[in-house]
Order: sequence, then structure tokens, then C-alpha cells
Amino acid sequence: MPSISAPGAFSVVICAYTLARWDELVACVESVRQQTLPPREIIVVVDHNPALLERVRAQIAGVIAIENKEPRGLSGARNSGIAIAQGDVIAFLDEDSAAAPDWLARLRAGYTDQVIGVGGAIEPVWLNGRPRWFPPEFDWVVGCTFLGMSETPTRVRNLIGCNMSFRREVFQQFGGFTSGIGRVGTQPVGCEETEFCIRARQRSPQGELLYDPRARVYHRVPPNRAAWNYFRARCYAEGLSKALISRLVGAQAGLASERAHTFRVLPRGVVRGLADACLRRDVMGLARASAIIAGLALTTAGFLIGAISGMIAARQRGAMPDRLALKNSADG
Repeated sequence: MPSISAPGAFSVVICAYTLARWDELVACVESVRQQTLPPREIIVVVDHNPALLERVRAQIAGVIAIENKEPRGLSGARNSGIAIAQGDVIAFLDEDSAAAPDWLARLRAGYTDQVIGVGGAIEPVWLNGRPRWFPPEFDWVVGCTFLGMSETPTRVRNLIGCNMSFRREVFQQFGGFTSGIGRVGTQPVGCEETEFCIRARQRSPQGELLYDPRARVYHRVPPNRAAWNYFRARCYAEGLSKALISRLVGAQAGLASERAHTFRVLPRGVVRGLADACLRRDVMGLARASAIIAGLALTTAGFLIGAISGMIAARQRGAMPDRLALKNSADG
């Protein structure tokens, strides 16, 4: 990809699926309206919920409200927004998040040289307070920036879905988000943005993705997502998703960042938790250390089961390799 000029207007895509988050959706839209760099358009994509779509059109003025034209799920909803967006850059927010006033301005400043996508920090807003057992190294479980990520602007392998943006031409050249990977409703799966980022980088080796923690959004974390049952399910589902990603883009690219986090960040987290328990008499330090170990074990188990299941399914169907199927889907 040749050298790219700085972008002009932004389209902001907000995906929504439930009336239960109506107040959060209204607040999210308002945070985009208050940007110091106003967007060209705000697109609200409703995921197969006619009642919610009707209410958005009736009660939220100044937005483009459309339905998800693809199969149910976050990938299809994002793709539906991409299909009608007119901005030079398309930025994405979750409906239960709110952007800082300089969010778009910070994102735009990152588009220099070969940068094809810019994302930023996602700060959790714990509605019932942060559980003391919940290790910050696992804040990705609730879709937020986690301990171990850079505190200064840096090039990264992939951006996080709740706070990411890409040049529109990237989607035109490399296709959209792949259905069958990302979240559908409340199912605790993900990684569709990881697969897309890796695919874009593989097809455009000169293209770069920038993470700038100064471009901030705030993500609400309800009590059910601060519970052990959700933590356990999300870790296991992440392993399943990473197995699928590895089949699509290759294990080297699919697991590079995870290896670094596992071998560099998580051991320090365990040691810190044990030190808190032994030296500071903080019993929750032991709980945090245990949660790190359990979370890693659950994610690994999900990955192994997903990898084995994928190999068995591939042998049974005898169809084209997943990577070739993905290429055909994206090119089409």
C-alpha cells in the first residue's frame, strides 16, 4: 500500500441489539455529538431487533439508523454500518460505552505515514465497583484495556473492538469482519476484530495499526460481567475463538501477542498477588493470583478443544482449507 495522506471526515458506527441498554445507547450517541472533532455522520446499526430500530428512528435525532442486513451478530452489524459509511475513516463504539470529548481528534492525529487503523484505551466503569479478586491483567474479559498494554502510543497487532477505527479503503480492499467469529447477543465470544486486523496486515505488510491510550472511551461493566461465572465462560470462549483465528490466519500471527502476555505479564501478576497476600496481608491478593492461573488454564483448555474440534471437522467435511474459504469470502 502506498503512502497515505491524513484522513478527513469520520463516520462513527455504533452497534446495538437490545432495548435493555437504551439509556446507555442514548449516552453513547451524545458522547459522539460532543466531540471536539465532529463526525460526518453517526450510524446506529440495530441487530435484528425491529422494536429497537423503530425507537431509535423515533427518539434519537440526527443519526442514521439501519438494521443489520447480514446474519445476526456483531460482525454483521459492523459490516452493515461499513456498507453505508461515507467518511474517510470509520470508527466503532459499543452502545454501552461513551467516548471522551477528544476521542475522534486523538484518533485522527494517529493517521500518519502508513497507518491504516487507530484505536485507543477502554477504561472499565464498574457499576457495582471493581471486584477485588478480578486481576487487571484480565480486563480484556470485560472488553477493556488490560494491564500489560502500552501506556504510550505504539504499533500493535490488533485493536480492541470497543475503540477502533480504520480507513474506509481498508474495508474496500480486504473485506469486512468475518461472521461466525464475533459476539452474537450475550454469548461471551469475540476476536472478530483480531482476525480482521491480522488479515489486513497480512495483505498490506506496510500498513500499520496504532494504539494510542490517550484516545479514551469508557465502557460500562454491569454486575453480571463482574462475576466469576462470566469470567470463567469468557476465558474459555476466548480460547475457542483464538483456535478459530489460528486456523484462519496461522498460529504464528494468531497467537503472537498472547504468547508475550502469557510469558511476560501473567507471571508478574501472580507474583504480585502472592506478595500482596504475604507481605500486605491482603487475602484478595491470593484470589487475584488464583484467578490469573485459572483464567490462563481455562483459555488454554478452550484453545485446545477448539483446535482439536477444528481438525476433526476439517477431516470430516474434506472441504477447502479455512484460510482459502476466508479469502474467497472476503474477496467476494
